[in-house]
Formats: sequence, C-alpha cells, structure tokens
Amino acid sequence: MSGTSEHVEDLLRTLAPQALGVLVRRRGDFAACEDAVQEALLGAAGSWSADGVPDNPLGWLIQVATRRYTDQVRSELARRRREEAVAREPAAGAATGQDDSLTLLFMCCHPALTPASAIALCLRAVGGLTTAEIAGAYLVPEATMAQRISRAKQRLKASGVSFDVPEPGTEGWDARLGSVLRVLYLMFNEGYAATRGPVLHRADLAAEAIRLTRGVHRALPGEGEATSLLALMLLTEARRPARTGPDGELVPLAEQDRTRWDRRLIGEGAALLARTLGGGRPGEYRIQAAIAALHDDAARAEDTDWPQIAALYGLLDQVAGAANPVVTLNRAVAVAMSRGPAAGLALLDALDADGGPLTDHHRLHAVRAHLLERAGDIPAAVEHYRAAAARTTSTPEQRYLVTRTARLHHGDAG
Repeated sequence: MSGTSEHVEDLLRTLAPQALGVLVRRRGDFAACEDAVQEALLGAAGSWSADGVPDNPLGWLIQVATRRYTDQVRSELARRRREEAVAREPAAGAATGQDDSLTLLFMCCHPALTPASAIALCLRAVGGLTTAEIAGAYLVPEATMAQRISRAKQRLKASGVSFDVPEPGTEGWDARLGSVLRVLYLMFNEGYAATRGPVLHRADLAAEAIRLTRGVHRALPGEGEATSLLALMLLTEARRPARTGPDGELVPLAEQDRTRWDRRLIGEGAALLARTLGGGRPGEYRIQAAIAALHDDAARAEDTDWPQIAALYGLLDQVAGAANPVVTLNRAVAVAMSRGPAAGLALLDALDADGGPLTDHHRLHAVRAHLLERAGDIPAAVEHYRAAAARTTSTPEQRYLVTRTARLHHGDAG
C-alpha cells in the first residue's frame, strides 16, 4: 500500500513505543535500544513514504531496530551472549501482540531519575515528541532539554532497571506514578493544542494519551489522581470539534458552537470526576477536571461560573505553586472574568516581574492583550497581540493573533 508522509508519521508515532518496548524487553539496555529504534524510525520515514507501508509495519521496525542494535555492539563476548539469547526468543521481526507502552512508561519513571528527567525521557520514548516540543512544554531551551534526556538515558542504563511495572506501595511508588501521570498530561496537552506547526490539534497524540491513561485507570482504579486525569482529558477533548473553523482556524472558547461538543465524552468525564469526590484533599488533576466540568456545564459562554472557576484556580495555584506559572496565567483570566480586567492584569504584573520562564513568552503577551482589550486599552492590546504573534510557533495561533490585531487596529473589536 502507498503511504502519505502524514499517514506514515502518525503510524510511526503509534508504533515507536511498542517497538522500543519489545527491544528493551529482549535486550535490556534502554539507551542503546532507544538509539536503535530512532535509527529504524528514520529509515521507515523515508522508505515507507516512497515505497509504501509494509504488511507488518511493527515487525519491520523491530527487525530493523534489532539489526541496528546488533551493529552497535563491538564486543565479541557480548555478541555471542546476545546470539545465544536470540536463539531462545521469537524471530526478530515477530511482534508479541503485547503492548508494552505502559511498562515502558513506568520503566522510564524509575526512581534513579529525577521526576523532570523521567518525564522528559518518557515524552521522547513513549510520546514521540521531539526535543524541541518537550523543551516547549517545560519552558526551557532546547539544548538544555537535550542534555537532560541524554543524562536520563545514561542513569537509566547504570541503574540496571528491570522491564516491569512495580507493585503499588513499593519504595518510590508515589513519585513514580506522579511522573507517569505528568507524562500523560503533557502528551495530551501537546495533542490538544500543538505548540508548533501548521495544525492546532495532533489528534493521534491526544488519543494515545487518553488510551494510555485509560490503561493506568484500569490497572489502578483506586488511584484518585489517575481517575481525575482521565476525567480531565475527556472533559477537555469533548470540546475539540468546535475549536477550529472550516479552514482550520482557531476558535476561542467564548466563540465556540457548543452544540458541537461531544456530550458522550462530557458524560463519561463527569461520571469519573464524581467518583473522586470525597477522596481526601483534592490533587492537581481533580481540580483541573472540576474546572473543565464547569466550562462544559455552561450552555452559553455568558453562563460560565467564572467566580467558582477563579476560586478553583486559586486552590490549584496553591497546589501547583511556583512550579507551574501557567496555572497563574489561567487564574488571571478567570479573575479578570469574575472581578474585572484590572484584577487579572495585576496578577500578570506579578507573574511578569518574577523573571520566571513565562517572562516575554507568547502566552503571557496573548493573555495580557486579551485583558487590555477588555479594559479598553486598544493601543496596548494591539502591541501585545503583535508581540504574541511574533513569538508563537503555532501557525493557527499566529493567524488568530494577527487577525485579532488587524481587527483592533482598524477599530473592529469583533
């Protein structure tokens, strides 16, 4: 069969963690296996687009990656040991039928790694995100993230970690699960609102994040934050059909056709959220799911319970703290909608003054422009819309910001 480059990219993103899981299960050396799979993916991207996708694409990747891995090994003794092991295993191109993605997630979140390094490594190995995309999620330079991922692979190799899912309650379990959930959260965010490129959504990535989170929820039904994260994803994904117009243009929340929201996903997400209520002090994902539910409950934008959303963001700000300035940014919007733009701008001034990762970031400029527009300061709003448009790497977002700037500049606030 023939394959367009877009189809091939989507397929490779889905198959990459499965191929890596099989190779790590057989060979054990994560760093070498990851390098081998990356080489196989590069080969597939070229040959599949030109010659068509093979009948057994996963088997093709496993076979090619296995050859690349073998080529990397220099020691004769190591080679003989692997050959003996291979003789006792299925053929290199045979897929096991087992999805190792969840196991790979927990492996990458080994306690030998810091949470930040573990999450970055997982986003690369399981999420298929580029180093630049991961750096954008962390609000750090790409070179910094590349070094972090490299060090994480080295530490994982030195730790001798086994390829399995640890038992709940074992040493380091809470931190490990927290890292796994953070990976899935960031995967979904990148899929729902791509940080760069020509499209607003990466539906395949969001769907994979939801699939993996469903797997975690099934395996750990008593983990409230895992349940809450799944609820958050479903309540948010429900709005995706209305987030773009006929030509792929961005449609902001207040202007969306809410009849296009997926009520089945909203119902499932609300039911999951209800199960977590009364389960102790709310965590980050339960609070965010509650905020998403309030948005979904509003039949019209003007019916949104902004005071309640602002209160929840205040609670979330306490839970997330300085580690997540994006929460403060979202809180500023909610406060502005409930108490007026001046109150929201005051929060932005404090966020801008701390010299943190959002200083001069396009998101901060975009929110400030929106609040200045609501306050009636059109010249300042135009200035910040232009600054945001110049800094974003998302084409649909840039087009929206440029269009908004033009409307305001010509005296039409829409």
